[in-house]
Amino acid sequence: MNVNISHSLKQASEQASAYEAAGGGFGNELAHWTPSVMSADAAILPDMGIANARADDLARNHGIASGGIQLHVDNIVGHLFKPSVKINWRRVGMTEASAIDMAKDIEATFSEYAEDDVHCYMDAERKRTFTMLIREGIETHTRLGEILNSAEWIDHAGSPFKTSIKVISPHRLCNPYDRPDDHRIRGGVEADRYGAAKYYHIRDHRYAEFSALEPLTKWKRIARETAFGRQKILHIFEPKDDGQTRGANQFMSVMSRLKMLDKFQSTQLQNAIVNAMYAAVIESELDSDQAFELIGGNRDASDKLQGWMTALADYHKTANIKLNGVQIPHLMPGENLKLLSAGNTASGFAEFEGAILRYIAAGLNVSYEQLARDYSKTNYSSARASMMETWRYFMGKRKTIANRHASMIYSLWLEEAFSRNIIQLPKGATPFYDAKAAWCNVKWIGAGRLQIDGLKEVKEAVLRIESGLSTYEKELALMGEDYQEILEQQVRETTERKEKGLPPPSWAATQVLAPDQANEPDESSPETNQSNAVKGKE
Repeated sequence: MNVNISHSLKQASEQASAYEAAGGGFGNELAHWTPSVMSADAAILPDMGIANARADDLARNHGIASGGIQLHVDNIVGHLFKPSVKINWRRVGMTEASAIDMAKDIEATFSEYAEDDVHCYMDAERKRTFTMLIREGIETHTRLGEILNSAEWIDHAGSPFKTSIKVISPHRLCNPYDRPDDHRIRGGVEADRYGAAKYYHIRDHRYAEFSALEPLTKWKRIARETAFGRQKILHIFEPKDDGQTRGANQFMSVMSRLKMLDKFQSTQLQNAIVNAMYAAVIESELDSDQAFELIGGNRDASDKLQGWMTALADYHKTANIKLNGVQIPHLMPGENLKLLSAGNTASGFAEFEGAILRYIAAGLNVSYEQLARDYSKTNYSSARASMMETWRYFMGKRKTIANRHASMIYSLWLEEAFSRNIIQLPKGATPFYDAKAAWCNVKWIGAGRLQIDGLKEVKEAVLRIESGLSTYEKELALMGEDYQEILEQQVRETTERKEKGLPPPSWAATQVLAPDQANEPDESSPETNQSNAVKGKE
């Protein structure tokens, strides 16, 4: 017995020294919370089909979900995704000056082909420009957790380039004949022993949409890349665990709240409509025998009911009694006029909706103000801090998803341009395949950072440049601009102004252009936060 007591005390001591997360919690509320330890694939793949189908439905029919996706697209990519070619000139054996000149030629040639919005040769379907491909990629990644493209070689009449990109829905990436996942093929991806994808099993689109007409028996097994290293399948997602094969969509953690909010809003709207339909009713008091007789106590009930209702209507029509021009209803005996007032259907609704929206915004990694389009309860400092946090997330996604997607497409194009001598390698330079990463090094310029108070943020940028903490390239990139284009345009404008006899433009310090006022109010104070949160000083 002493042994049992000692054992029990030992167990109690061990439990007391353990983390609370592994215990029962205060009041034993965690006792039944026993999730299984599983890999990323085990958590994602079994229910991926229904989860992605629900995300598609939300994107089509839920305004908040659709707006959240659009926030990702507009902030990560923007209206134009421009390359800034940065050839590693030391690695390829060039001088810096010659590398800069060559980079300009490459950018011009690429933009001519990629942003041709008339012919759209870069898209195999001839519907999208390069920027549209990247925008659609971010939209698909947010909605389904991954991007899937194939590199095609198409002879386009009127274009010197044959590299084209075919957009593939991630829904089509699946195991042949929908067989269960195993150690060799998971989620339609066939990987090697290190987890690197080797082959992709893609359902033929000609059969994917007509499963009711003929069996789904057509799959293509496509290698990730050719024998000489040219990519054939572009599969982009951000893995979060060891051996992860497929990506998880952005709505996984907030899907139930989005659906809950949709039902709650619809119910409140229906309630408001019903309450607004009736302003008054007339109550008529009948005893049980009369009511039973009118409802249907005998064969003549319907005739009696019709006669009763006709008599009531005729009486109300002829009883035209008024007082000072206002009609007074003279009711029949046993009737009572009851006025109805619409209930406050919005009581507590705004607070509840705001709480749900904040939860959804946190799951989508955007600010509540941006998602709800509500800046009424924040000041300049709070709004800017919130947007800066969101901007940090967007920049991470631009680097890991959008830039990677764009660089894959750019590398395919540049490889063709060099191999077909459309762009010629300088004499003595390292061959393309011997330094592929050095030749394909490129940065991408997308949407600029939102400015709440343009004047303050321009001053901040000027001070960073003047103090040596930043450069024109970085600051203009934050605005979504290419500094080389800006500088070249400034030179052209200065020359043209001189030719026209106009004085040169004055790029004076911001304090000269817009000096601070001594009595300028504090933007973060309660007195000024309401107006400055909605509009910035222009």
